[in-house]
This record gives sequence, structure tokens and C-alpha cells, in this order.
Amino acid sequence: MTTNLMMKRDGFKLGTFSSNCSSGMTVTKAPERWNNSWENNLRLGKMLDAAGIDFMLPIARWIGYGGETDFHGGVLETMTWAAGLLAHTQNLTVFATIHTAANNPVVVAKQIATIDQIGKGRAGLNIVAGWNKPEYEALGLTLPDDHETRYGYAQEWLDVIRKLWESEEYFDWDGKYFNLKHVAGDPKPLSGTVPILNAAGSPQGRDFATDNANYLFTPAIDLARSRDEIQELKEQARGKGRDVGVLTFSHVICRETEAEARAYQKYITDDNADWEAVDNLVNLQFAHAHSFPHDLLAQIRYLMAQGHGGFPLVGTPQQVAEGIIKLHETGFAGSTLSFVDYAEEFPFFRDNVLPILAEAGIR
Repeated sequence: MTTNLMMKRDGFKLGTFSSNCSSGMTVTKAPERWNNSWENNLRLGKMLDAAGIDFMLPIARWIGYGGETDFHGGVLETMTWAAGLLAHTQNLTVFATIHTAANNPVVVAKQIATIDQIGKGRAGLNIVAGWNKPEYEALGLTLPDDHETRYGYAQEWLDVIRKLWESEEYFDWDGKYFNLKHVAGDPKPLSGTVPILNAAGSPQGRDFATDNANYLFTPAIDLARSRDEIQELKEQARGKGRDVGVLTFSHVICRETEAEARAYQKYITDDNADWEAVDNLVNLQFAHAHSFPHDLLAQIRYLMAQGHGGFPLVGTPQQVAEGIIKLHETGFAGSTLSFVDYAEEFPFFRDNVLPILAEAGIR
């Protein structure tokens, strides 16, 4: 069995986000935007693995955001995507992102256990309790208006999975949301469980995350605000006898000079943003989700176009490294990275930014 890197708390964790989705995290019409083909994802995964990057995290999406590019209209399904990557890598943790309402927990328990065997203990589970109403409608589901119901369902869903992973016997389950007869979980994850990730902004969501997750995922827009938020979240978890790391997500435009990076930022966003898709994305965040602080959403339309609202890491390798070090100093346990073209841009980041982070002692 391989040690799951996301079960270890050493160093500042780095991963990629949304490479399974068309255009990745950049809502741009630029022709070099990310092509999320399996071939590109496999190429990227092998590079990340060889470079010592900790994890890959996908987005589960069922319909796109419209606009000229139909941002995220093309998406590789996350469980099968993770299985393929785990089969072709050696050390990387690969998460599957799963919507609780659309996936039966008995099936998910077996799927995660299976891909964990494929990866020799390197699978992870990212739980989504639901926020995107049009996707629910596309799947013939109803998104509950209240977060209590969404997370009550998610808690029982996860409780079923844990019972399947823990029990050696067949059992019945008579709950509020699930009534199961004579079920059992075989196989099980190699270590008995996998690292669990959850993005939550509402009070109910943060209760769920601090009860259950190894890592809570939240945006970093104002680092002073993030510092206080991280302290509150960690205190909330400690009050439950738990240690929860807080991850964020970042978008990288790294070039030899700052002028080159800023010019490319302008080209990707000012000159080529798919603003119709951006506005659809922002409007949905306002209407149904609390992943972003609502009082800041109006300020981040540009950041949504550039990198889905991710913390901007724009500049020279030294400037990008300094931005990551600031995230570490703020209290984040790690960050995802996205690029306009992940596979083309990551090697420059690997060769020029990672050594600075290692010298700083956070990698």
C-alpha cells in the first residue's frame, strides 16, 4: 500500500483543480484554453506525479454555463477519470468529486474502495451536498431550498458509506433518507477510509465539514479575512476533537517577467473573457451557493473570468512563489493550482517555482 499524501500533514499541499473540465478554471475564449481530453489529463497527471505534486481534484459537472464557449460544457466524469489516473501514477492522490443527491451511497462506497485498490491507497472523496439548481433540474432532481436538508441528507449519505467501510457483516439501514436491506461493503479502502474534502460556506455546511472532512475548501479573496476564517474553522473543528486543514484554490499565470505575465492576464481576461458564461456562473453563485462570501461576489467578476474566483498568482516565479508563501502564512494547509493550459504551463512552474518553495521550507 502507498501512503496517501493527503493523509499526511507535512508541508504545504499543492494540487490541480478542474483539469477534467473544458477550459479548466479560465472562462476565456482564447483558442489555447484548456482542452480537457483524456490524453491531456493523463499527460498532466504523469507530470504532476513525477514532480511530487500532492493531488488532483476534479469538478463534477453535468451541464455547462453557456456563453460562446459553453464553459464546463465538456466534463470527464470524475470517478472513472480518477480510476484511470490512479492506474497510471505512483504517488499522487486523486479525488473523485461526487454529488450526494445523484449517487447512491452503496454504489459510491464500492466505487471509491475499488479505485483505492487501483491506486494502492491513493484515492480521495470530494463531497458536494448540492448548490447548482439547473443541474438538479437537468437530472430530474429537486434542490432543497434549505441547507439543513441538503446537509442532513449528505450526513446520512456519508454515514451509510462509513458503515459499509467499517462493518464486516451485512446490515439493514432504516434512516430518514435511506432504507437499505441486507447490504455490505466489500472491498473496502485499503486503510479503511480515504481523505475527505468538502467545500462549504453556509453554517450548516461548515458544521458538516468540521464534523467529517479532512480538508475544508474555501476561497481566498481577502487574506486578512481568510486568516480569521481559518482560525474560526480550526477552533470549531478542535471543539469536536478534530483537526481539519483548510485548502484554497489559486490561478497561476507565471512568466519570466511580470510584464509578460500581466500582458497575458489582459489577453486572457480583458480581451477574451466569455462574459456571458462568467455572468451565468456569478448569478448561480449568488442564487444558490455560499461557497463564496456573498458580500464579495460583486468584486470578483474579473477573478471569475480569470480563474473561477481563485487567488491570483500572476507574475514572475519569485512573485508567484511569494503569493503561495503568503497563503501558507495565512494558515492555509494547501492550495490547488489552475493554468490556462495546465500541461503546457506546469513545467515552467515546476522548474522555477517549486525550488523556491522548497528553499522556503514549505515543500
